[in-house]
Parts: sequence; structure tokens; C-alpha cells
Amino acid sequence: MVSPVASPPQVRAQAEVQPPAARQSAKPQPAATDTVKISVAAQGLQEATETQAQTTKEAGSGDLQAKRLLAQEAAAHAVTK
Repeated sequence: MVSPVASPPQVRAQAEVQPPAARQSAKPQPAATDTVKISVAAQGLQEATETQAQTTKEAGSGDLQAKRLLAQEAAAHAVTK
């Protein structure tokens, strides 16, 4: 026996269903942020392997450890000349 095939119901996108005012009032959600804490040993390794440019950038933004390192390097450079 053969049965007739009915067409599937029409589905409209959510944007078509909502009025324009409802679409504009939706506030974007702020992006979630993750905080990562690394061990003291990992911090030391990271400091030891950073470039001179990175150290200078950090010193310029107020990083006391970077400022001390630049002062030590400048003093060592002055002694070797």
C-alpha cells in the first residue's frame, strides 16, 4: 500500500520570528576569562628566558624585577668596558 508524502512543516529562523526591537535589546555577554597561576620555579624559568626587549617593555610598565635586571646589566656592561 502506498501512502501520500506530506511536506515537512516550515521552520523559520529565530531572527525572522523576533521583532527588530527585541533583537537590538539583547546585550552581548562578556567573554569568560581564565586565570592561570604558575609555580615559582616556572616563573623563574620564564624570567630567565625572556628577551631583552621583553625585559625593557616590562621595566617601562613598572615591573620592579625588570628594572633591577636592567640596572644590573647596565652596571655589568659599564665594568667590562
